Amino acid sequence: MKALFTFFCLIPFVLSAQQILETGTIQPKESYDNISVKPLFSDSLVSSFMIFIKKEVKPHKHLLHSEYVYILEGTGIITLGSQQQQVKPGDLIFIPKNTVHAVQVTSAVPMKVISTQAPHFDGSDRVMVE
Repeated sequence: MKALFTFFCLIPFVLSAQQILETGTIQPKESYDNISVKPLFSDSLVSSFMIFIKKEVKPHKHLLHSEYVYILEGTGIITLGSQQQQVKPGDLIFIPKNTVHAVQVTSAVPMKVISTQAPHFDGSDRVMVE
């Protein structure tokens, strides 16, 4: 009986720790030149963002972070290290830490992606690469 009581007492905490987001409702800033970033969820272990890309993401790497990118809209060519590949909606890309990566958008519509980075991302480990 005590376990059942504890379970019901914890339900509000468990439910409040989880969040659901309708990705179709998220829009970029009204006006942006190339990239618009909207933070989604974050804790000490992971960060996620909705990113809108009109043209490109210049080559860079993350010293401490691995990243997953899920493409919702648009098409492009992604560079991972020395390899290039076409990407489209529904594609999931894993980018290990220290891997140089870049994106060139090939569609008329901006690329809309969800980027999830672990551990927590604050931008300080991003290194631009020529």
